[in-house]
Amino acid sequence: MDRPLLRFIDALRMANVRVSTAEMLDAVAAVDVVGYRDRQRLRHTLRLVLPKTADEKLAFDECFEAFFAPPVLGNESQDRGGGDDDASNPSSGAQSGDDNDGGSGHGGDGQQAREAGAADDDTNGPATGPTPASGEDGAQTAAPGTQPQVRSELGKLLLANDRSELSLRLQAAAEAVNLASIQMFTQKGLYSRRILDAMGQQALLEDIRTFEGATEANQRRVGQRLRMGRDRLREQVRDYVEQQFLLHADADGRQLREDLLRRVKLSNVDNRNFKLIQDVVGRMAKKLIALYSRRRKITRRGQLNLPKTLRANMAYDGAIFDLRWKATRVDRPKVFAICDVSGSVASYARFMLMFLYSLEAVMPNVRSFAFSSELAEVTDLFDREPLETAINRTIAEHGGGSTDYGQAFVDFRRLALDDLDNRSTVIILGDGRNNYGDARAEILKEIFERSKRVLWLNPEPPRSWQQGDAEMRRYGAYCHQLAECNSLLHLERVVGQLLRTA
Repeated sequence: MDRPLLRFIDALRMANVRVSTAEMLDAVAAVDVVGYRDRQRLRHTLRLVLPKTADEKLAFDECFEAFFAPPVLGNESQDRGGGDDDASNPSSGAQSGDDNDGGSGHGGDGQQAREAGAADDDTNGPATGPTPASGEDGAQTAAPGTQPQVRSELGKLLLANDRSELSLRLQAAAEAVNLASIQMFTQKGLYSRRILDAMGQQALLEDIRTFEGATEANQRRVGQRLRMGRDRLREQVRDYVEQQFLLHADADGRQLREDLLRRVKLSNVDNRNFKLIQDVVGRMAKKLIALYSRRRKITRRGQLNLPKTLRANMAYDGAIFDLRWKATRVDRPKVFAICDVSGSVASYARFMLMFLYSLEAVMPNVRSFAFSSELAEVTDLFDREPLETAINRTIAEHGGGSTDYGQAFVDFRRLALDDLDNRSTVIILGDGRNNYGDARAEILKEIFERSKRVLWLNPEPPRSWQQGDAEMRRYGAYCHQLAECNSLLHLERVVGQLLRTA
């Protein structure tokens, strides 16, 4: 199978573009038709086959440009100055040396660049001087016995500034050292050295040592030009390796960070990771939506419902004309979320509200309540404001008081108890610590009796539920499920179970 296409599909998957096996086979068949010669045609063809959503198409465009863009090698100043080589222009040669050699001591001297430029222009000089590009391959020719000859193929390409051949050699070397397997940013130097060795760096270094050790000035200038080209090539190879790392491995690093953030306590997440956490929450919600949003309806296929079929055909003297099929109706739950937003659990409430409102497709009937001392409904706030703004305002307006679960239950009975029925699920997020106040567990018992499910999510570990002012022993008697929930992984598991039992 086509290896470049398979590597590109791997890069797409790392960029969160879902590509199935069937779509991969379709892409292979399409590339067999259009080929790789016309880059735009290839892009349009694969864009029709592989990405599906608008977000995936944006990710596809970025990934395609990064994957199929050829590396830019050679002397870039040639495009600006139009000369045969960068050293043919003294000022551009000095600038190129400053930009590309990074203080290596071989390209920062403007006088050296001007001397190299003089050597380039002396195409009709004596036989003892080098004549760049005097052959088709850019090799140096000279009178026998007067100077050494450039032997390395890489040196000839650098002197001739053959960008196309250098790019082809770089890509072949990257393939030879399996650059696509790079995993960590610290491997950039290792892979850069391997690619340069595969391109023929050792033979080039021998040429550099030979010419720089020569007695004649024009031969030493050729050595300087080779070293400048080698330093420039090294920087360009490092840039290419970095681009490939971002394409092939950065998604792995991002996935590693996301897996870590899914398991770490939300109270330990710092502000710089909130955006990444939001992205994780969004993808987790989309996955749950895909799993549970489809209603199972009665169709003309599936498992035969024999009792219904016999009853429906009694009028036909036992002849079976009208088939009936088994089906399961999935009822979307009515969710009442009661969130403690006091300082100790505010971060957990933030992400539970974010998670629940991200599941709007499968849980459209979510009513949210927030409290620290007195409880208030914040559903309308989430309807009016953007999600992040609504969460911040909820925590700011209702998170300043002393925690009082008893008063919160009294307020909930007044605001929403009459709306509870056998389709209602009540989710309470809090640590159950009531500051030694009246627990009012009898109100939670009323909620328990009216609802289909009461779930209590506690961010503290179970060993802490009976310590200090915690009331979890009394509250737990009126809950269908008690669960530790202090990470996104716990939250995903609980909400997934909620949707599964709906």
